[in-house]
Amino acid sequence: MTAARAVSLAFRRVRAAHEALRTAESVPAFTGGVLAAGLGLGGFAVLVLFLWIISPFPDSGLYGALHIAADCWLLAHGTDLVRVETLSGVPAPVGVTPLLLAAFPIWLLYRAGADAAAPASTDRAAASAVAWLIGGYVAVAAGAAILTSYGPVRSDALSAGLHVPVVAALAAAAGAWAERGRPHIPLPAAFHRVTDRVPAGETGPVARSAAAGVAVLLAGGAVLTAVALVLHPGATGASFSRLSEALSGRLAVLALSVALIPNAAVWGAAYALGPGFSLGTEAVVRPAGAVGDPVLPDFPLLAALPQAGPGTVATWLALLVPAVAGVTVGWFAVDREAAAGPGRTAARAALGGTACGVVLALLTELAAGPLGSGALADFGPSRWLTAAAAVGWTVVIGAPTALVVRWVRRFRASRADLDEAYDAYDGYDDADDADDADDADDADEADEVDGTESGTGSEDGRTETAAPDPA
Repeated sequence: MTAARAVSLAFRRVRAAHEALRTAESVPAFTGGVLAAGLGLGGFAVLVLFLWIISPFPDSGLYGALHIAADCWLLAHGTDLVRVETLSGVPAPVGVTPLLLAAFPIWLLYRAGADAAAPASTDRAAASAVAWLIGGYVAVAAGAAILTSYGPVRSDALSAGLHVPVVAALAAAAGAWAERGRPHIPLPAAFHRVTDRVPAGETGPVARSAAAGVAVLLAGGAVLTAVALVLHPGATGASFSRLSEALSGRLAVLALSVALIPNAAVWGAAYALGPGFSLGTEAVVRPAGAVGDPVLPDFPLLAALPQAGPGTVATWLALLVPAVAGVTVGWFAVDREAAAGPGRTAARAALGGTACGVVLALLTELAAGPLGSGALADFGPSRWLTAAAAVGWTVVIGAPTALVVRWVRRFRASRADLDEAYDAYDGYDDADDADDADDADDADEADEVDGTESGTGSEDGRTETAAPDPA
């Protein structure tokens, strides 16, 4: 096959795919994707421009502020940024995604996917509309990537091409799927061969137990972060003062700190699980103690970290968080409505703990990343160690807890049935006693009536016998 023929064939296939995807909802869906991306960029631009306007000494003009807004928008999708102007002269990557920033564009994509799929007459037309929506969103993202491809802080084109389409596809497809009534999703045959072996009633308890375990771990991580900040108020306040003296600078630091609160919760969960997190390539912080001498950037959330040294009683108390998470997984693995045997109950808790570990691995992957080159190339918890620790804690504690909860509920149910049967038996005996009493009363009344009638006859007989015969 010649090169011209191959190009012609590829062009025909692209054109056929375009014709198959083109529906009446194509243009509105594409416009919806552009609008969702524009609203996301606009929201970030409003925040950055506000800080730029109130800044007494802005370092760059309006174009520089819009450049930073586009950088932040791409960073919210997981795109890595690169700082070119460094003291060493070596470009430094920035790969930590503020999870709270990601919530805004994901919500816009979710709503746009639902709006695009709502007027579609069939599921195929809805899928086509979502594809056009993603195309419009990615087109705007490509323009933002080109805009931010140069400057002191620039976006990584390869990272943007990998992360933005995936985030857009997942969020928009989720919105469309929920809007269409959660229809059946065609999956590969190999996947169905695995899922068909799982009973239909197992999905609910497993999903509930996994979600409860993740919620407890993240809540515990957030509490640990809050306690660390409360115990180090001076260091946190001094960090704010050192970073900026102007109000605009301090507001920017505060906004970034708030955006990183979910990341801090994930880091706190990894700390409580045991593996902890790394502060570069030369330091690790865990309940057993802080090892190494990290070279940290000046930031309020990092100022509350424990100093190097062995663990204390207070740090070891952090292990209560995964213990409570394991108990929670076991509690929610027992279904109140559908009774299950001991083996199935333990299997539900084990699957819930495994799913909890998988979710923690994904969150850790998003919450961690490099903050530079050299010593800061590895910053945050390890997804593999965190996932393994989460699975270990929740399965080892969750499975026995589920068995105990099952036994307690069955014991209470049997006691309740026994009490109900005993009450019913007492009521039956009382009813029999009442019937016997009524029968006895009726018999006594009958005897009295018979006795009265017999006595009257005897008196009449005696009277008749005693009466003289007048003859």
